[in-house]
Amino acid sequence: MATLKDIAKLAGVSSASVSRILNNDPTLNVPLETKQRVFHAAQELGYQKKKKKFDDNVMSVGIIQWFSPIQETEDPYYLSIRQGVEEFCFQNKIAIKRAFQTDIDYLASLEGVEGLICIGKYSHEDMDTFRNLCPNLIYLDMNIDPIHECSIVLDFKNAMKSVIQYLSQLQHRTIGYLGGLEYTGQELYPDVRKKYFIRFCEEEHIDFQDYIIEDAFSIESGFNMMSELIQKNKIPSALFAASDPIAIGAMRALNQNGIRIPEDISIIGFDNINTANYTSPPLTTIFAPTFDMGYMGARMIYDAFQRNENISPVRIQMPCFLIERESCQKRDL
Repeated sequence: MATLKDIAKLAGVSSASVSRILNNDPTLNVPLETKQRVFHAAQELGYQKKKKKFDDNVMSVGIIQWFSPIQETEDPYYLSIRQGVEEFCFQNKIAIKRAFQTDIDYLASLEGVEGLICIGKYSHEDMDTFRNLCPNLIYLDMNIDPIHECSIVLDFKNAMKSVIQYLSQLQHRTIGYLGGLEYTGQELYPDVRKKYFIRFCEEEHIDFQDYIIEDAFSIESGFNMMSELIQKNKIPSALFAASDPIAIGAMRALNQNGIRIPEDISIIGFDNINTANYTSPPLTTIFAPTFDMGYMGARMIYDAFQRNENISPVRIQMPCFLIERESCQKRDL
């Protein structure tokens, strides 16, 4: 089937101009000859405009959330992404069909959507299924390598670099890592933050090997992981937690064992959820622009729909920032 790009190439104009000409955009000022060339190219290539269930300015978007509703409430990271998607859709009068992958026959509720936004981590089999369901799709918070689908991810490399540099400047020479484990099907999805944590610790000659532990992304697992380190008497002078809920759980374990924050140990979280500003002490953390990720993903899907095209394969990285509060201090040498 011919695309707008095919017509643009044959007619010698841009894809954007082709879309506006074929949609009879009254604000477009181009010569009549150009318009005729585009219409002739479309006819020659047998182009057929997509039929939409509503008018040209309305679309329906499917949102797939890989978390269950309960998991989503326990860790607001993915909830924030979904809220960003829904905010854009609300502002632009886009119909939404929501589905959790844990729902029974969740794919049936997404039939007929004109854009698909997949939040979280998915297997290759899932990705093939989604493409057959709707080719105009984007993945949020999933690193796809090699790039064959559109995705938006966070810049974990520079986020971890800022964490290690910050703690190193505070004279910390032993730093722990409390991570979370995520799976696509039966396969462990690699969290590149761990890789960069190790790399930058090695570059700064920081001791970390005895202080790495991983479990689920939850407050409970943060409490359990920190308790395990305390029981083994392996307490670093500083600690990075891969999510704010993990950090909050770790802080509780430290408080219960009389280990002071930040006097005895400094701690940094990741996400900047609302609760992080109200812990005792307020949690230093990495701001992750999850809401903006969702908003941008919805906008990209909508823009492709408006051009009567499917979104192109590309990977976009969004920056993260260190927010300094009171859970870290300079170590006494």
